[in-house]
Amino acid sequence: MTSAILFDHPGSPEVLHWRTVDPVHARPHEVVIAVAAAGVNNADLLQRRGLYPVPAWAPRPLGLECSGTIVEVGSAVTSWSPGDRVCALLDGGGYADQVAVPETQVMPIPAGISMIEAAGIPEVAATVYSNLAMIAGLTAGHTVLIHGAGGGIGTFAIQWASAIGARVITTAGSDDKARAGLDLGAQTAINYRTEDFVAATRQATDGRGVDAILDVVGSPYLPRNVECLAPDGHLVVIGGTTDPVLLDLGLLMSKRASISATMLRARPIEQKADIIAAVVRDVLPLFATGAVRVVVDTVVPMAEAARAHELVESKQTVGKVILDNGGGASG
Repeated sequence: MTSAILFDHPGSPEVLHWRTVDPVHARPHEVVIAVAAAGVNNADLLQRRGLYPVPAWAPRPLGLECSGTIVEVGSAVTSWSPGDRVCALLDGGGYADQVAVPETQVMPIPAGISMIEAAGIPEVAATVYSNLAMIAGLTAGHTVLIHGAGGGIGTFAIQWASAIGARVITTAGSDDKARAGLDLGAQTAINYRTEDFVAATRQATDGRGVDAILDVVGSPYLPRNVECLAPDGHLVVIGGTTDPVLLDLGLLMSKRASISATMLRARPIEQKADIIAAVVRDVLPLFATGAVRVVVDTVVPMAEAARAHELVESKQTVGKVILDNGGGASG
């Protein structure tokens, strides 16, 4: 018997329930993972509210990342075997006992990382690397503005950018979260509730601006983000409000700057495979050296996913909220 977190209609966290479901099976190029733990992401909250475009092929349960042990491999799978300890980027389905996932979206768990920690790696690592490294071209010596120091994306992005030698400026909604950003490696942390982040960013860069911006706020920040860009800078928008907003195209052109807006979940399987391969090559080794770590705020039993969603929606967490399905602290 297997179970999963399901909901029948959009709503508050209370719509989430742990229910019995049919077992999943691997198609030729898939593996089935017995889920030890799953990460909670903002996209899960939006999907629960009915505000997220879910790909037609996505499994019904929530959950875009998990850790666990492979229990079945498809007939064409060559990279993995039953018993392998892995984490995976999912199209959905992580809030469950089992999930089927393409073999190219599976990663080994870095040495010394528990199942609980590993569940918080795939979504943030793939999002940060694909946007800042592969799209914005962030490298050593560049300066990056990372919004949302207290979130799962922010806590990882600050560490990764610092680890590759970039200078990090970050924003947060409280002094405590700003201090957390500094502790993770940011050189400048701005409480956007008490400071103008545009003025503070320009001051921190002697008026030049930043080479890259990772934005999770969306429309409200678009004009101000453009003001923060340095010549040839790149803004990547990965979430937030999508309401129509005026863009100063003249300012953008005068800076030779560019803007990308991306969603990871809907990318074709080939693109996800390339991203995961790059993360395995360039990001996972940083865990072994201690240059980056998974910041886990709270661990909640998977059957209590509603409580986990409430925690994330409270905006009081720093780092990831993880659903434990028997993963344990040591995995």
